[in-house]
Amino acid sequence: DRSPYLNIGTYVILHKLIQDCKLKEILDEYMEEKDTGFLLDLACYSIIEENNAGQYYPDYAYEHALFTPDMKIYTDSKVSDFLHGLKPEQSVGFLNSWNKSKNKRQKIYLSYNSTNKNCQAGDIDLVEYGNAKVDAGLPIFNYSVSCDSANREPLFYELYPGSLNDVSQLICMIDKAQGYGYRNIGFILDRGYFSKKNLAYMDQNGYSFLIMVKGMKDFIRGIIEENQGSFENSRGKYVDRYDVYGTTVKRFLCEGDTKKRNFHIYYSDGKAYSEKQEIKQRIHRLEKYLDSCVGKECVPFGPEIGKYFHLNYEKDGKTLKLAEENTSAVEKELSLAGYFAIVSSDNMTAREAIELYKSRDVSEKLFRSDKSYLGNKSMRVHSDEALSSKVFIQFIALILRSRIYTALKEKSEKMLKKPNYLTVPAALKELEKIVMIRQLDGVYRLDHAVTVTQKIILDAFGLNEGNVRYQAKEIENILQKK
Repeated sequence: DRSPYLNIGTYVILHKLIQDCKLKEILDEYMEEKDTGFLLDLACYSIIEENNAGQYYPDYAYEHALFTPDMKIYTDSKVSDFLHGLKPEQSVGFLNSWNKSKNKRQKIYLSYNSTNKNCQAGDIDLVEYGNAKVDAGLPIFNYSVSCDSANREPLFYELYPGSLNDVSQLICMIDKAQGYGYRNIGFILDRGYFSKKNLAYMDQNGYSFLIMVKGMKDFIRGIIEENQGSFENSRGKYVDRYDVYGTTVKRFLCEGDTKKRNFHIYYSDGKAYSEKQEIKQRIHRLEKYLDSCVGKECVPFGPEIGKYFHLNYEKDGKTLKLAEENTSAVEKELSLAGYFAIVSSDNMTAREAIELYKSRDVSEKLFRSDKSYLGNKSMRVHSDEALSSKVFIQFIALILRSRIYTALKEKSEKMLKKPNYLTVPAALKELEKIVMIRQLDGVYRLDHAVTVTQKIILDAFGLNEGNVRYQAKEIENILQKK
């Protein structure tokens, strides 16, 4: 049995996206039709309900249109069996076919990001103690995704042991990209991946890179100071989309580097204001703390206090007598507020570099959605097979959610007034209001016409009320056959 109220609004857009991505066609190469439908339903469940707990899936299936043949509702025990039954060759085959279909002729920039998840299960081989992003004192496993920055979609993912760090794993990811047929590629990386070994490996293989470095780092500070005052108010250096000024100089990136890299230096008035406020508040807090320490034995102080204050002690060398602000050090810190830098191996302008780096926001939002919107703060599995299967389903969900995000973002940018219902959670919530109702004759029929807000959301996906009515009729026919 199923609910007398059947949600179909989200089904309509997900059906369209699954067709556009050819997800069903690819999955059907590696599994039976009923399993393909069930896998897609589990992926859609995690997107719509923001949950990945198998025991709640039947509640979702009870009141939603499904992709399983005849919209069959499976139990939570079937979810568990399904996760343990998926084979590694099915996920590997999918990734091979998914990447085979991509255009390899044009240069693409891969945005690479990783995270780790805490896990208490003792019988998962990948779970080891490592450098957790959120340290709960538990062993972890690592998970990473590579995205095509231009097309804003995930391309492949990796699972690897918790003891491996991101920097060492990057080389394996580069090899995998090559294995999928990507040759003319560049990598957009977080500063956490900066190492001489990684840079040398990318140079050796002819790959480009783009890396963000903080303006306060010692090796970039001097370059910023050299160029201060030369571009910060020049209209020709202004990048209006991001409200920053930028300039480009060539320098060696590190000791032993054989090629000069492009250092793109930026200045933001808004960033300068907020960073200056933060610096002043930090100095004020330290000053109050030092005032409370006068006349007391408080050594040793940390390096931050030694950097910003001159400390005078009593004859015993331990009791603080006086703390005076090191004004030159504070002024130097304030003068660097608002600056940041991006380093690229390819020749490009400051405008091109920041636009390329900002495309990385998509992969970062995917990682936020992975934990916040797909319910994956906890994986809720107790075996290697279930973990591998759940990450595979999660990757399918990320493909679909990235399509939803991109379509809504593009729709929002075209509108003069930015409506608050064109975020992914708000749009899905609005579409969930499109329902079919089972009447006395046992037939499901559309409850009411599509609202203006729902029409705008549907239009972001190239759909309209006619598509909703067509899908409603198709669902009606499927359920009548049962």
